[in-house]
Amino acid sequence: MKFSKKEKEEFLRISKSKKLREDFENLEEKKHNPFIKDGKVDIERYIEFLNEYNKFINHAPKPFKKIIDKDMRL
Repeated sequence: MKFSKKEKEEFLRISKSKKLREDFENLEEKKHNPFIKDGKVDIERYIEFLNEYNKFINHAPKPFKKIIDKDMRL
């Protein structure tokens, strides 16, 4: 994607904004991962999220199929 000269000038002007930098620093400080609890991944939260999301999009679960291969290499 190519930007016009006017767009480039605007990006440069905005990049010098102290307020914009402060806003991004504030966002960085307040962000959190909802799947992390006490510094570790909470797998129960993650599974609950996936189940609820699948319900939301009406995704029908596939039946479980056991893997039969005897010699699997990565």
